[in-house]
Amino acid sequence: MVVAGDFKNGITFDMDGVAYQVVEFQHVKPGKGAAFVRTKIRNVITGAVVERTFNPTDKFENAMIERREMQYSYNDGDLYYFMDMETFEMEPLNSDKLPESFKFVKEEMMCKIVSYKGNVFSVEPPTFVELAVTQTDPGFAGNTATNTLKPATLETGAVIKVPLFINEGEVLKIDTRTGEYLSRA
Repeated sequence: MVVAGDFKNGITFDMDGVAYQVVEFQHVKPGKGAAFVRTKIRNVITGAVVERTFNPTDKFENAMIERREMQYSYNDGDLYYFMDMETFEMEPLNSDKLPESFKFVKEEMMCKIVSYKGNVFSVEPPTFVELAVTQTDPGFAGNTATNTLKPATLETGAVIKVPLFINEGEVLKIDTRTGEYLSRA
């Protein structure tokens, strides 16, 4: 059980059968009237953020969000298959459960499968990946001093902006949260 008066950022709780995570909280003690807790909470399934106030004595069940490390194996149409490395069972997931950053994941990469009460609702790709450039315009000598960017297609098919000195075949380190080029690998 978690009490609203003990809320901290990141705590997950179950309210009306839905899992929420505390994004922000503030204990308010007005001059007149009873104290209350003003919060911003995120629905962990849909990602919707709402503002809500609670009585500090309100009690909620803890919501256990499970994160399992699984290996991305392959995709077949709209289904993406992940393998549990302990039991070697394959778990298919529909493409609507995959985030935008999944375009940086190639086969055999480890991802975190996020579920609540056995229902998978999201996939967390690795934070940093190393991918080869399959197509980009050639760079020219003397263009290394400017911070001009050009498009480059990676081996997963994702297109990102890279500096002019990057050439085809080079392996780059990419931040999957922002989709930005970090460095050569």
